[in-house]
Amino acid sequence: MHGKPMRLINTLCTVALLATVGSALAQNAGIPRTAGKPNLNGIWQVLNEANWNLEPHIATQGAVEALGAIGALAPGIGVVAGGSIPYLASAKEQRQKNFVNRRTEDPEAKCFMPGVPRATYQPHPFQILQTASDIMIVYQFAGAVRTVAMKNHSEAPVDSWMGWSNGHWEGDSLVVEVTGLNANWLDRSGNYATEARKVTERYTMKDPDHILYEATVEDPSVFSAPWTIRMPLYRRVEPNARLLDFRCVEFAEEMMYGTLRKPGTGDAKTGD
Repeated sequence: MHGKPMRLINTLCTVALLATVGSALAQNAGIPRTAGKPNLNGIWQVLNEANWNLEPHIATQGAVEALGAIGALAPGIGVVAGGSIPYLASAKEQRQKNFVNRRTEDPEAKCFMPGVPRATYQPHPFQILQTASDIMIVYQFAGAVRTVAMKNHSEAPVDSWMGWSNGHWEGDSLVVEVTGLNANWLDRSGNYATEARKVTERYTMKDPDHILYEATVEDPSVFSAPWTIRMPLYRRVEPNARLLDFRCVEFAEEMMYGTLRKPGTGDAKTGD
C-alpha cells in the first residue's frame, strides 16, 4: 500500500492520536489543584461489594441466617486484578476458618479499626484533608484516622490498626506506602493479612468527582506474590455532605462481653 491510501491512513491515525491527547489534556485541565497537585479534598465513598468479598462472588446466605435476605451477601464482580488473591496453600485453611467464624471473629463486628486498605471500601464515607505539607484521612467507621507524611518520612514506631503512612507524588498520582499494620481481615468473607504486610496505595484523580484507587498488598507469609485491587472512589456531592458519628463500640459490647454478665442480671437479648 502506497501513495494516497497510505497518506490517508497516516492522517487518520494522527487525527485519532491528537483527539486522544486532547481529551486527556482537557480532562487533566478540569482537575482541581492546590500547589500544582491534584486537590483530593472532599468526602469520598466506594460503590461496590468489596467489603463483603474482594474476589468475584455470587449472592449467598449471610453470617446471621435469622436476618433472612436483609443479611444476605450481595453478589459482586470483584476488585482484584486478575480475579483471585494468590494465597499460599498453607494460608487458605485459615481463610476458610475465618469464613466459618465470620459472625463473631471479623474485626469489623468487634468495632476494631479496619486498617488499610479495608477502610477505603467499607460502606461508609471518608474524608481527605489535604494541605501543601501533609494529608489526613478521616474515616466514619470507628472514628479511624491516619496522617500521610509527605515530607518527613520515617518508620513505624509500633504496629497499629491504621499503620504508618508515608506519601509522595508521582506525577498526578498520590502514592502512599503503609507499614506497621496490625494483622487484620480484608473483608467479611475472611480474606486476611498479617502484621508483616506492606500496602502501597495510589490515588489518581480522573476528574473532579472521581478518583481511581489502587492498592498493592505484599505479605510473603500469606501470599505467593503481591496483588492489587482497583476501584473508583466517588465524591459525595449532595448538599451538606459530611461524616457523621458512628459509635460502633456500643453495638459490639453484647457480642463481645455478654458472657461476663453477672448471674441473675438478665439477658439483653430476651429482657429476662
